[in-house]
Amino acid sequence: MKQGSRILSLVLLVLLAAAAAGAKDQPTSHLEFVVVRSNNGKPVRNASVILHPVNKEGKQSTGGYQLKTNNEGKAEFEEIPYGKLRIQAIAKGLQTYGEDFDISQPSHQFTIKMNPPQDQYSIYK
Repeated sequence: MKQGSRILSLVLLVLLAAAAAGAKDQPTSHLEFVVVRSNNGKPVRNASVILHPVNKEGKQSTGGYQLKTNNEGKAEFEEIPYGKLRIQAIAKGLQTYGEDFDISQPSHQFTIKMNPPQDQYSIYK
């Protein structure tokens, strides 16, 4: 019985090692973001840049990352796996930005231009 348990443990260890080695072989990308105001080009500090993987059906997968921009409106992230990625930017007093991108190169640079809020219309006045 003990030998069967040892063999099972050894098989599990080999499978885990193979899975880890396979994950390291997946190519990744370095992403750089600059978030600016569209009307004057000034950097947006402390904006949230949110990254979500997108599956083959175009639906946002669970998990993701949130970054904050520095005083120059910049943020970066290392080792994002290749594939579809939904990028959103949120900042106080500006319209939310969102777009899907195909990450397929070792590095990408994104300039996100955020718009001021638009007038809202209502039938109730």
